[in-house]
Amino acid sequence: MKSIAISGSVRQNVGKRDAKELRYQGLVPAVLYGGAEQIHLSVSAADLKPVLYTADVVFVELTIDGKTVKAIVQDAQFHPLTDQVRHVDFLELIDDKEVSLNIPVKLTGTSPGVKMGGKLVQKLRKLRVKALPANLPQYIEVPMESLEVGKSIRVGQIQLENARILNNADDTIVSVVMSRALRQAEQEAAKAAKKK
Repeated sequence: MKSIAISGSVRQNVGKRDAKELRYQGLVPAVLYGGAEQIHLSVSAADLKPVLYTADVVFVELTIDGKTVKAIVQDAQFHPLTDQVRHVDFLELIDDKEVSLNIPVKLTGTSPGVKMGGKLVQKLRKLRVKALPANLPQYIEVPMESLEVGKSIRVGQIQLENARILNNADDTIVSVVMSRALRQAEQEAAKAAKKK
């Protein structure tokens, strides 16, 4: 799992005016919870970019006043117009405590159904996984080699080592549906067969 180091400093004052002043200085108000105590802090907006603007799950080595903790971004709030980060919630990771995270789905291989002209439809791009921090996968591989037209791969078909998928087992991750061109070709073939 990728890890990025970010340093933060504890906020002395907590409130709207203080938060506005921090944002003006290029800092983002944040909170760290999940450990012994909840800590209000501020971090650089530039440091957050590689963590927030990626599809991957990234661990954060968060250094606050000389003490380093391992964390993940649990939630981030953005300004509705400017898209600037307004607030970040960090969840401290404890090695022997399970955590739930959305892990990206990575499709591997080529589907025979797509080669025949079917259309690939990916319904889930992330799956909710619960595991110890050390067992969290970077992404979940979904092999496509057996995916024919009209078939789908469901959550229940995916097995992970030392981790549980929390999504409904019947949820479809990816399917291959008949494309309009393939349907038209089949109808024309059926008409030609009738004429013979």
